[in-house]
Amino acid sequence: MTKFVFVTGGVVSSLGKGIASASLAAILESRGLKVTLIKLDPYINVDPGTMSPFQHGEVFVTDDGAETDLDLGHYERFIETRMKKTNNFTTGKIYQSVLEKERRGDYLGKTVQVIPHVTNEIQEFIKRGAGIGTPDAVDVAIVEIGGTVGDIESLPFLEAVRQMSLRMGPANSAYVHLTYVPWIAAAGELKTKPTQHTVQKLREIGIQPDVLLCRADRRIPEEERAKISLFTNVPEWGVISMWDVDTIYKVPRMLHEQGLDGLICDKLRLNTPPTSLKRWDDLVYETEHPQGEVTIAMVGKYVDLSDSYKSVNEALRHAGMRNHVRVKIDHVDSETIDSADAAAKLAKYDAILVPGGFGQRGVEGKIATAQFARERKVPYLGICLGMQVATIEYARHVAGLANANSTEFDPTTPHPVIALITEWKDADGTIKKRDENSDLGGTMRLGAQSSDVSKDTLAHSIYGDVVTERHRHRYEANVNYLDQLRKAGLVISALTQREELTEIVELPQTVHPWFIGVQFHPEFKSTPWNGHPLFNAFIKAAVEHQQAAKKA
Repeated sequence: MTKFVFVTGGVVSSLGKGIASASLAAILESRGLKVTLIKLDPYINVDPGTMSPFQHGEVFVTDDGAETDLDLGHYERFIETRMKKTNNFTTGKIYQSVLEKERRGDYLGKTVQVIPHVTNEIQEFIKRGAGIGTPDAVDVAIVEIGGTVGDIESLPFLEAVRQMSLRMGPANSAYVHLTYVPWIAAAGELKTKPTQHTVQKLREIGIQPDVLLCRADRRIPEEERAKISLFTNVPEWGVISMWDVDTIYKVPRMLHEQGLDGLICDKLRLNTPPTSLKRWDDLVYETEHPQGEVTIAMVGKYVDLSDSYKSVNEALRHAGMRNHVRVKIDHVDSETIDSADAAAKLAKYDAILVPGGFGQRGVEGKIATAQFARERKVPYLGICLGMQVATIEYARHVAGLANANSTEFDPTTPHPVIALITEWKDADGTIKKRDENSDLGGTMRLGAQSSDVSKDTLAHSIYGDVVTERHRHRYEANVNYLDQLRKAGLVISALTQREELTEIVELPQTVHPWFIGVQFHPEFKSTPWNGHPLFNAFIKAAVEHQQAAKKA
């Protein structure tokens, strides 16, 4: 029978519920349990893909084509189980499903209410995410509830898991509550009152936490732990410190050493072998003992928003570990760069990465960045929009196509080298069509798709004969310009078989040591254990560029 751990958060958001949930999952997995994670998001958007990066941060994409919350990226980086569409859902998705049932007549004309109809639907979605009733059913499902306790939006989720826990019985569910213990510098004290209040809110709706994870900038002293325990009705051994660390990969050991996994296994009556965290210790050792350092310029639009490039940042760090170097990432605002000052701003870097993004703002800065990297022979990796700007730059300055652009940024461009995809084959084999009037929400090319890689190319040395990566985009290299670009020297090293959509472009290695743009998002498949072949090769190229510069 599948057991459940419900993870809630209080006081403020961004405390690290995702990391805490993923770390607990990793420890339980190391005990030999089959674990999955489910994220419930309390907003009305049907999926995170319709949300602005300024509000939400990164949208993570799964193999089966779901646009999900960024926490699913942490889950995939921490555990072996791959995430699916069923591992993330929003309030919007729940209401959409309930209203479809009501329209069909499934409720036989009854009044449709939050309790029981919405709360029952939430429970059904949770069970689906845990694979109950299928061969994929897990031993433990960790359910992370977005938002903070006390928010009106997340109340239906909390009520649903309270009901679910009641129905399953006490040995089949556990509650972990993440809370904030602030240090007030003027008073020289840690304050426990916010934690007391947030637990009080939980208890008012009938949920008693089994564990409190106390986030602070330091370890919680014994006296404060005892005080929190008395005020919250949580045994002292269930009050666990989560202090700030310099790498997220230290969190599993931190939680294990305070007995979190043992406590959860006792509560859920799970008999398992002891925990083995050697792989995590090895990771931390690699992080703390680099043999060198490279500095990467990430030239993007959302550089002030740390969550916007979460997976890219982690993929670069993973590749650093594989190459035994520390990767320092400088986030450069593409709006601050133009052709005249690109050299002054970018010359000091060992390599340049241009990530994805939407909209016209900052695009010309990205084009100037691609030009600089191409002309100065600096290793360049373009992802999604980063591949498109490299194509536009090459079309303008090498292929002689003046004012070439994407129809996303200039609908009247004389040379639309990047244009709207009108038809593609989805991950599940269905043919999708769209035009300019289609809804923006939910009309992207999404999920894992494969294409053949041309022999004797940089891409082939990285991927071999076939590349299978995840996509999230609305625009694509225009097939009508591919021959002109090829004649001008651009290598199109991977195309989809059916539609001839461009997946990878690169420069010959006789012209440039390492210059590649990919339409897909490789960062979603990077793990700390192996890195990702593309990022591993990129950081290796950065190291070689640095060494060559020192010799020059």
